[in-house]
Amino acid sequence: MAELIFQTKDVVKTYRTGGTEVRALDGVSLDLFAAELTVLLGPSGSGKSTLLNILGGLDHVTSGLVRFRNLDLSSLNDRALTRYRRDHVGFVFQFYNLVPSLTARENVQMVTDIAPDPMRPEEALELVGMGHRIDHFPAELSGGEQQRVAIARAIAKRPEVLLCDEPTGALDSKTGAHVLEAIREINDTLGATAVIITHNAAIRQMAHRVIRFQDGNISAVETNATRLSPAEIEW
Repeated sequence: MAELIFQTKDVVKTYRTGGTEVRALDGVSLDLFAAELTVLLGPSGSGKSTLLNILGGLDHVTSGLVRFRNLDLSSLNDRALTRYRRDHVGFVFQFYNLVPSLTARENVQMVTDIAPDPMRPEEALELVGMGHRIDHFPAELSGGEQQRVAIARAIAKRPEVLLCDEPTGALDSKTGAHVLEAIREINDTLGATAVIITHNAAIRQMAHRVIRFQDGNISAVETNATRLSPAEIEW
């Protein structure tokens, strides 16, 4: 049996907007496993990003349990969550958040300088196919290339978990396939547990499991007997 990496049990997250209470998560119970690539599907407002933020230590639950291995994330204070993010989690977002005045190598080095056991920036960039653009600035790179640098920055700390929120949302399908191939390579090569949020249902074909969200909770779980590479997916 695969090693359990995340366990959530009856997770509720509520927000208050003025006098209105919004329940973003409504009792989510979920297990995620080592080296698994999971796709979260669902409409906007269904709770996908809220769950990802909680798994990544960017937000607190209102009630319920969230565990990373033997660590109870739901009981940690902000300082402990910062340490958890630094040591264990890599993030990839829709927008690349690269520093314009730094080269690709220097953007990745921002993470390797503070991580406890990093790979070399050059190694991380090679893994995502950007070794030939290592000394280029973001303005000299295409959108897909910038996203691959962002992925290299996320994986350079050798994270156990890679959390991706709409990583291809700002890209065309061909460029997006290159980015997804980089994420799949990290999942396969480093064994990182990868979670991808997307509105693009086609991406589900590259996952080990697909978890569908609706109205703040899980509506369905699907397992892929055969996974496709991003190049094989019909967009």
